[in-house]
Amino acid sequence: MLKENVVALSLKYFKDLGDKQADGNGAMAEVGVSQATLVEPREDTGRKLPQYIAALSATLGALAAGAMLGWSSPVIFKITHNETNEYDFDVSSGQGDWVSSLINLGAAAVCFPIGLIMDAIGRKKTMLLLVLPFTLGWLLITFATSVGMLMAGRFITGVAGGAFCVTAPAYNSEIAQDSIRGTLGSFFQLMITVGILFAYAVGSYTSVFVFNILCTLIPIIFGLVFFFMPESPSFLVVKGRSDEAKDALIRLRGRTYDVDSELQTLQMKADLAKSQPVSFVSAITKKTALKALLICYALMLFQQLSGINAVIFNTSSIFDSAGATIPAAVATIIIGVIQVIATLTSSLVVDRLGRRVLLLFSALVMCLCSTALGVFFFLQDTHGKDSSIVEAISWLPLLSLSLFIVAFSLGFGPIPWMMAGELCLIDIKAFVGSTAGTFNWLLSFTVTSTFNFLNTLIGSGQVFWIFAGIMLVGFVFIFFVVPETKGKSVDEIQLMLGAEPQAVTNTSEKM
Repeated sequence: MLKENVVALSLKYFKDLGDKQADGNGAMAEVGVSQATLVEPREDTGRKLPQYIAALSATLGALAAGAMLGWSSPVIFKITHNETNEYDFDVSSGQGDWVSSLINLGAAAVCFPIGLIMDAIGRKKTMLLLVLPFTLGWLLITFATSVGMLMAGRFITGVAGGAFCVTAPAYNSEIAQDSIRGTLGSFFQLMITVGILFAYAVGSYTSVFVFNILCTLIPIIFGLVFFFMPESPSFLVVKGRSDEAKDALIRLRGRTYDVDSELQTLQMKADLAKSQPVSFVSAITKKTALKALLICYALMLFQQLSGINAVIFNTSSIFDSAGATIPAAVATIIIGVIQVIATLTSSLVVDRLGRRVLLLFSALVMCLCSTALGVFFFLQDTHGKDSSIVEAISWLPLLSLSLFIVAFSLGFGPIPWMMAGELCLIDIKAFVGSTAGTFNWLLSFTVTSTFNFLNTLIGSGQVFWIFAGIMLVGFVFIFFVVPETKGKSVDEIQLMLGAEPQAVTNTSEKM
């Protein structure tokens, strides 16, 4: 009960903190609310269920990406040991590391071009086309006859998975009404964690071949389901396909909703953009765009440098250090369950508590947990695993690990991907989302490939203290720079980023 009260008080404190900071953005934010009311319909009478269904369908691709990410945990150990290797070729430990990490390079390689592709042919078609490389990659992995073929399959699945990290959040943010945009945006990370849990649970207790076949079926099922979902109305309007956009809005909002009002708003914005063409360089160098870029890239940086991979990699040793007799496979499944539950909780409260509150809470708790883990591993390295001081705090790493996973899944797991879709106007959204995705995957590859080296060089405790320091910087950055976008329209968000109120007034007059 005491623990629950502390958490509740902490969340309330950060909510009040976030509200004060949001108010502190000055009169511009207040003007933004009133001015944006002139620009965007604020009614919230549309049906929500079709939007939830479309968003969940889109994020089945994220489920496939999660399975791709979690594949290494149960499989690499099996295939790098001859007695459990089901392939007809040997895989060394070094080759196993490459097989595991190549998905990061594949994802990084595709994030930028996929933004251009989805702007050209649409969000829906782009995601449906990704079924092909995903399926091809899994078939190469399943029927690999050499290490090179296995690596090629992992790289190709990385390409498809990385592409979904750009397209799915963009699609969900564009089909959602303001009141549920945060919830729909968090579905992406939720399905990622479900996919990882699927890999942990199924991969640990089935043969590699059966597991690979099941992973191959996921993108195929996604394609069959998502085929029947509507395209993004915003994209259709930009491409001059107003009738299709109206049909899409009716399917997403219901026939009782004022579709014509929302369609008119989208159309007027598209017409205004055409009548006042702005070069890409001008669009990306505007004050609001530069601030959006800074926030998106910084959140991706803090997400990957939070130490999440280090914590996951140390799951088995942390459980062992705590004196738990739980097998490594079961330990990873437990962590997977914690991630899913916490991410689901985030999706339920993100539109109530707000993005800033969850990010601030997430950063602070992860900072404290990393500090605690650093203390434990430092004492273990200094005094030995069996020393009395280490045994006295054997409970600390297990508690810190669990709280760290919960905090990450509540805030820094889902929200950075969501913010990339919320902060940017449609003319730069694909570019920002794709480049932020590239940055994220490259950071993931860097952390994954250097973590063991840093452990050897400076010690595990010191590495966790570095992560703690980074999260402290992240807390300060969020407090002073990141705006609260909960329930805000596109125009309100732009005003919070520093757009001139007069520009919004002119836009509303033209409309």
